[in-house]
Amino acid sequence: QVQLLESGGGLVQAGGSLRLSCDASGSIFSLNTMGWYRQAPGKERELVAAVTNGGRTNYADSVKGRFTISRGNAKNTVYLQMNSLKPEDTASYYCNLQFLHVNYWGQGTQVTVSS
Repeated sequence: QVQLLESGGGLVQAGGSLRLSCDASGSIFSLNTMGWYRQAPGKERELVAAVTNGGRTNYADSVKGRFTISRGNAKNTVYLQMNSLKPEDTASYYCNLQFLHVNYWGQGTQVTVSS
């Protein structure tokens, strides 16, 4: 049983910063990718950023230069540092873990950016 526990969402003014954290527990294959997706009301869920266990990263064009994804020393923790936040970043953010062609999801954390 794999579980993902997210934290760090909240309300922030435009231009501010937030840091999301996600801890994965359970039987996790060492070769994996962890990432963050987001979903705004009325829109499809989209990839924000992802990082492999080897440290290779991938970012959505809309967040490049503003967001940074990283993994903790324990490797089953992932962080998303979000700077220069914009109102259009408002969404529910979901932690994702992928391995052996299976996706696991966290429960989601709300990020609201006020103008």
